[in-house]
Amino acid sequence: MPTDTFKFSAPVTADILIVEDEPKMAELLETYLTAAGYASRWISDGREALPQVRSRIPDLILLDIMLPGCDGWQICRELREFSDVPILMLSARIGEEDRLRGLELGADDYICKTPFSPREIVARVKAMLRRQRSVTALPSALSIDEDLHCASIDGVTLNLTPQEYRLLKALAAMPGRVFSRDQLLDKLHDDYRPVTDRAVDSHIKNLRRKLEPYFDGRNVIHAIYGVGYKFEIIEP
Repeated sequence: MPTDTFKFSAPVTADILIVEDEPKMAELLETYLTAAGYASRWISDGREALPQVRSRIPDLILLDIMLPGCDGWQICRELREFSDVPILMLSARIGEEDRLRGLELGADDYICKTPFSPREIVARVKAMLRRQRSVTALPSALSIDEDLHCASIDGVTLNLTPQEYRLLKALAAMPGRVFSRDQLLDKLHDDYRPVTDRAVDSHIKNLRRKLEPYFDGRNVIHAIYGVGYKFEIIEP
């Protein structure tokens, strides 16, 4: 489809990093992103992804899975060790297990390349950037004291259990990032006792109840179906 037959509205320019080893696909993505008002840069070797992000953090990453040098799974896993940049995974794999794996590794969205629709990808990019802009940074009133193992809001100490404190500390440290239940299970106890993912759900429920009065009754810990939870403050 010629690029002059469609229009996208993008009031702000964002820097999109495309990690894709198929030149024609990457070129098409760049064309559509440019038409949408976004700046983009492209790399084809997975080994270049982390250095690129460290040298200049993009606003969003389009990340293919099957890449030379280093696959998208590993890149996503290592990115999440130091960055919460939004990641949209692109893959020819359509299985549910692959989608869940991508989300559990820290991807924010996952789209199949078969059939390939650059317009849908641009629409997803716009939606992700819009959500990212709507997420408010942690309010200065929320304080987490690692020495005392407690959290407070507006100077008022929250009455949290040790497990609730650990969950809040993990989730609030990276607003918008989705944590799987398995990842959160690792945060609950430091003595490796056997626990189930239902324990996470129970502690999250109690933590939500204790936080809501401080956020005008709004829920700030959101469930992501089939994956886990994220901490996100969305302006009404």
